[in-house]
Amino acid sequence: MTTSTYRASAYLAAAERMGVSPVMGTDQPDVLADMNPGASLTLDFHKPEKAAEEIALFARKFPIDAVVAVDDDTVIVGALAAAKLGLPAHTVEAARATRSKYELRKILAEEGLSSHDFRLIAADDNPATLATSVNYPCVLKPTFLAGSQGVIRANNEEEFAAAYGRIGKILDDADLKDRGGAEAGFILAEDYVPGREAALEGLTVKGQLHVLAIFDKPDPMEGPFFEETIYVTPSRLPKKTQEEIVRVAGQAAKAIELKDGPVHVEVRVNDDGVWIIDVASRTIGGKCAAALEFGNGTTLEELVLMGALGLEPTSFTRKNSASGVMMIPIPKGGILRGVEEMEAALAVPGIQSIDISIPVGGTIVPLPEGNRYLGFIFARGETHAEAEEALRRAHDLLRFEISPEKRIDPKQK
Repeated sequence: MTTSTYRASAYLAAAERMGVSPVMGTDQPDVLADMNPGASLTLDFHKPEKAAEEIALFARKFPIDAVVAVDDDTVIVGALAAAKLGLPAHTVEAARATRSKYELRKILAEEGLSSHDFRLIAADDNPATLATSVNYPCVLKPTFLAGSQGVIRANNEEEFAAAYGRIGKILDDADLKDRGGAEAGFILAEDYVPGREAALEGLTVKGQLHVLAIFDKPDPMEGPFFEETIYVTPSRLPKKTQEEIVRVAGQAAKAIELKDGPVHVEVRVNDDGVWIIDVASRTIGGKCAAALEFGNGTTLEELVLMGALGLEPTSFTRKNSASGVMMIPIPKGGILRGVEEMEAALAVPGIQSIDISIPVGGTIVPLPEGNRYLGFIFARGETHAEAEEALRRAHDLLRFEISPEKRIDPKQK
């Protein structure tokens, strides 16, 4: 996992509950590594083959029984390392496909799971010329980023040029160039797909997709940016629509060669059917997995660890109560100075917890440039509607004090 991941605490807690001794492979050295040999190693995720070889060498001294890639930036390394060690995991080809939205789109198109045009364009080309070569409305996006970072809808040539330039500036960041490698030099342009959005959370075991949950996204996501907000399960979509979501997700997982591990699928539903927007070979983003609980109180992370260890998961059946999570929308950019009315929000019936991810004094960056959530609200209810209503009421009560970020005058440095 990267040191910036949201998922560290959940996976470590799952390992502790299972009696598993975790080895942390991260992109920053552990300052206490000498005090606990065999508990961590430092890896360069930008060089996956080298990192996988280092894991294999590490395993000769400290045997490893499972490899789990926790976030997007680690899925290729995880697949390569698992292959070297002969451990259950997604195939290397699948990991590479889910890390490139362009490669993924090509596979989906070949399987008939994509109904819209798409093309890969250079990030340093002439936007005026490119703008005449696409259909409108369209969506422009980097090929390797997640969480809707850099994803912009354009309705005409003027908006295309503006979006193209904005994404180009995002991709010009030195860290993103390192993360994306050659992919940082390209932008994916694809037709906008209208419709309601939903997500499927699953786990593949020996190539068989087991559906864990289908989430509704009740808030419309029509652009120009695509900020994630509410996820609620179980879905209220018609049974036939849910069955179609499961069918196309299974078809996509098979085509991509997802073998052993978590699967997160984003879809749009319209009058023409169910269309896959994205597939990831990791669990649901942010801290949203906390909204899921399975038989005997098992967490999603525990199911993932069981699969990676070659154990039969205790249960794929989610608990009956409705549950939801809100990724707190970012009202504006700046410095977070405080959060008020937390107690009132927590007192809303159905609210389980509220997690503010950005510390006081931290910088808040809205989409499309931003890549961090402001926080998460979790709720449960007897029904889908109760869980959703609790999330909205709690959010309405919260007050965020955000001050403008101070600019430093170069002359005053």
